[in-house]
Amino acid sequence: MPKTNLKTLAYNKIRQKIVTCEYAPGTFLNEEILTEALGLSRTPIRDALSRLEQEGLIEIRPKRGITVKSLTVSDINMIFEVRNLYEPYILKNYGSLLPVERLHGFYDIFLHTDSNSECFKNNDYFYELDSDFHLMIVRSCPNVYIQNNYSLILTQNARFRYMTGNVSNNRLEDTFKEHLDIIRPCLQKNWDEAAEKMLYHLKESKKSTFQLIFDGMDNGTIKF
Repeated sequence: MPKTNLKTLAYNKIRQKIVTCEYAPGTFLNEEILTEALGLSRTPIRDALSRLEQEGLIEIRPKRGITVKSLTVSDINMIFEVRNLYEPYILKNYGSLLPVERLHGFYDIFLHTDSNSECFKNNDYFYELDSDFHLMIVRSCPNVYIQNNYSLILTQNARFRYMTGNVSNNRLEDTFKEHLDIIRPCLQKNWDEAAEKMLYHLKESKKSTFQLIFDGMDNGTIKF
């Protein structure tokens, strides 16, 4: 296998273990552990660790080792700060580039889905649907720098979801309604209203997020 593919493989495997909390916050890692666990040589492992450090998922301290970083209240605040800057901005400035067929598809899903249905007892389904909706909006933006920065936020969001677990059915229903409120003005090409509805949705999402955080905090760090 080419070296570039091995580097990508190492990166994807380690990242997935961190995101799903198989390597939980605070876990100590080293190259020997990872080479044995992944069956790869040190070179692709080192390259992967360098990328993961840049993404804020691990901390590498010379002579002290590698630690999976925790998520703090400050991290969550910063994530929502960036989302508040990007997502409404994209709707206002690049909304005309949104794929109309996908907007209609999401509208139909959120309008007719019952949050008590069997599929929503699996949180992964809801999280994937929610992420796909927001990614559709962000990927309509042709600014690659915005997209690259947003990808870092998505990774940390995924970690947080695995760490905190369940969301209530009430929040599921509210999320569906908020997404519908964003989609409607998009279909009417009213981008200012769509941006306002996105800001409201992010405010409510942040509120719900902090309710989960305060259920499991220890000195400002989210417990796992």
